[in-house]
Amino acid sequence: MLLTILRPLLPYLKRYRWSYVAGTLCVLLTNGIWILFPLVLGKAADDLHEDVTRHKLLIYAVLLLAIAATKGIFQFLTRWIVIGISRDIEFDLRNDLFARLEVLSYSYYQRHRTGDIMARATNDLNAVRMLLGPAIMYSANTLVYTAGALALMISISPWLTLYTFLPLPAVSIVIQTFGRRIHERFERIQAMFSDISARAQENFSGARLIRAYVQEEAEIRAFEAENQEYIRRSLRLVRLMGMLWPTLELMLGCAVVLVLWLGGREVIHGLSHVNFVWTPAILRPGITLPAITTTLSLSGSMSVGQFVSFSTYMMQLTWPIIALGWVINLFQRGTASLIRINEIMHEQPEIQDAPAAQNLEIAGKIEFRGLNFSYEGKQVLHDVNLRIPAGSSLAIVGPTGSGKTTLVSLIPRIYDAEPGMVLIDGRPVREYLLASLRKQIGFVPQETFLFSDRIRENIALGVDSASDQEVHRAADAANIAIDIESFPEGYDTMVGERGITLSGGQKQRTAIARALIRNPRILILDDALSSVDTHTEDKILKHLRDVMRGRTTIFISHRVSTVRNADRIAVLHGGRIVELGTHDELLALNGYYCDLYNKQLLEEELAEV
Repeated sequence: MLLTILRPLLPYLKRYRWSYVAGTLCVLLTNGIWILFPLVLGKAADDLHEDVTRHKLLIYAVLLLAIAATKGIFQFLTRWIVIGISRDIEFDLRNDLFARLEVLSYSYYQRHRTGDIMARATNDLNAVRMLLGPAIMYSANTLVYTAGALALMISISPWLTLYTFLPLPAVSIVIQTFGRRIHERFERIQAMFSDISARAQENFSGARLIRAYVQEEAEIRAFEAENQEYIRRSLRLVRLMGMLWPTLELMLGCAVVLVLWLGGREVIHGLSHVNFVWTPAILRPGITLPAITTTLSLSGSMSVGQFVSFSTYMMQLTWPIIALGWVINLFQRGTASLIRINEIMHEQPEIQDAPAAQNLEIAGKIEFRGLNFSYEGKQVLHDVNLRIPAGSSLAIVGPTGSGKTTLVSLIPRIYDAEPGMVLIDGRPVREYLLASLRKQIGFVPQETFLFSDRIRENIALGVDSASDQEVHRAADAANIAIDIESFPEGYDTMVGERGITLSGGQKQRTAIARALIRNPRILILDDALSSVDTHTEDKILKHLRDVMRGRTTIFISHRVSTVRNADRIAVLHGGRIVELGTHDELLALNGYYCDLYNKQLLEEELAEV
């Protein structure tokens, strides 16, 4: 079971196998040298018992100091190498996790909260690092030193060693029981930590909304309740861990008492035999065995030096056994976190390149052929048939929820339609490499997103080595250049998270500039002018007319003033195209578009009064 959980780490361990070989060598040298310390100490006790001289004291002191110093050097190297490897693997894991998150489909982020993903990328990753570093290092030290010490203890007194390790079966049961419960409780703690992270992230992102609705106290109380639950679960884990360590120490203490009692008797009294008396046993009625007295030889009399060495080995095994509880905790935490990370690493993007996909240039002709599309079991688009000639402009209008955004999202494959339903230049979109397809499409989504970076970097996103002239030209086409140049730091102005330091209109125009600088063959504006006033809208549209010339442009809007000059206008209602034509043709139909036009015309007249 453990090997199955840890299998995803094998490629990383293999990558640093030679470093682990060096670390293993240091572990062997560290413990091989340190295991000599009790032997030298015992030899000193016997030698000095016979005759104490300054020369002997100096020799044994230098020997013990040399052993301790050499052990310290190799212990430092062990920690440097092994802990360093864990940091390197953490670095690789974080990069791979981020790379996996970058390629996952948009729908994945609709199903999972940002806070939960961040918790896995931080807290869980740290737990895995502790598994690969301290847990492995202390486990290796414990195994190597215990094996060496056990061999030397047996050479001193086999039966005393046997008595010393009698509690081991009980230790194994305790470790297995506590380890399983620690694993279960830590999984619940990590899930709770994800909930807290998600709530904090949502509150920070929605700070203005919370203040607008005066929900500060309510959110504080809700956060406090979740925090209390997190503390409650954490304390339950702490109580369990608090029981594990004293239990192991108690078992070790029993072994030490046994050693002091039996070993001390051998040293003081020179006992070398123990009598065992077998009482009569009844085999069957009328037949009994006589009492049998058996004399069992121990190891013979033990010298003071041997007793000192044996006791020192016992004392030096104290920390490895106590550390065993901590290592178990690290293993259980690490494996629980690794499972959570693996859930992301095993997640496959729903939208991928087809095996025969090619890197092709786009002219801009778009066709929806008998398009039907469902999202989470709900039919969104019904039998959509539409052709958009290359270099032409199409406006899409319709009520909220009619499928406008979904329709245009199928072009760059943000969502994936059935094969053969969406075509570009007569080819199904799946025949284009995703990177090639999306690089030739400029997309301004309905929800504007800017990174917490300079305005220059936000506009130049996706364009390698964009020149200042290109950035300025794109900003001018989006009618944002004047605003940017009015800022004290101009294009070097830092925008806050999600562009919070800019107005809604400035964010939208910056996003339009970001799409234009790519010089796309297809330009999609999804309600990209909703946050600007009609005067600014007119200016942007005048600039866009030059930009739109020669490229296929699709824009969604609820304003007739935005769409009236498009080559064609499609009215989407209930996932179907119910009207299609020019502005004048649709007015003549006296349908939805005509009603929308008349309504907005009336609103403009009322606004002028």
